[in-house]
Amino acid sequence: MVVSDLLGFSDSDYAYNQSRAHSADIFFLKMRAWFWGGFSTLSMFLIGNIMGVFDINIMGWIIDKISGIWGH
Repeated sequence: MVVSDLLGFSDSDYAYNQSRAHSADIFFLKMRAWFWGGFSTLSMFLIGNIMGVFDINIMGWIIDKISGIWGH
């Protein structure tokens, strides 16, 4: 009761609006996900290459720590 008063719509109104999602809304959600997914992938590749220039090897550190567990 309080939530519907604060937000200005009830749960049934929200469910009705979500069931009527327009195809353009879904398209823009997909494009936004593709954009941010591509952007984050590209930025991580660039950051990884920059780290390689400065001889920062995170995966090597992780493998050394894991293999060190069995070395004792």
